[in-house]
Amino acid sequence: MANDPSRDVQQEIASAVSANKVVLFMKGSPQFPQCGFSASAVKMLSDVGIKDFAFVNVLEDQEIREGIKQYSSWPTIPQLYVDQEFVGGADIMRELHQSGELAQLVK
Repeated sequence: MANDPSRDVQQEIASAVSANKVVLFMKGSPQFPQCGFSASAVKMLSDVGIKDFAFVNVLEDQEIREGIKQYSSWPTIPQLYVDQEFVGGADIMRELHQSGELAQLVK
């Protein structure tokens, strides 16, 4: 489906975000993260008791990989969304995890 002019990547992203309480746009999968930041994001979610969450492997779709950066106005991946709100990347997740706010956010 690469470069399909009829494809609305922003709508696909919005649908994934709205259909799931917790969704992580990441490199790889929760079982096989393909970068250290994605691995740490998965571990932080697991640490706060979120074992089952939606994810989108951006390595499988270049248009989604670029589109998510536009959708959030955030330049890096992974990106976490909770209750349709953009939370942040691995660095922000780490700060929230250390302060205990991540656990509150996802409960």
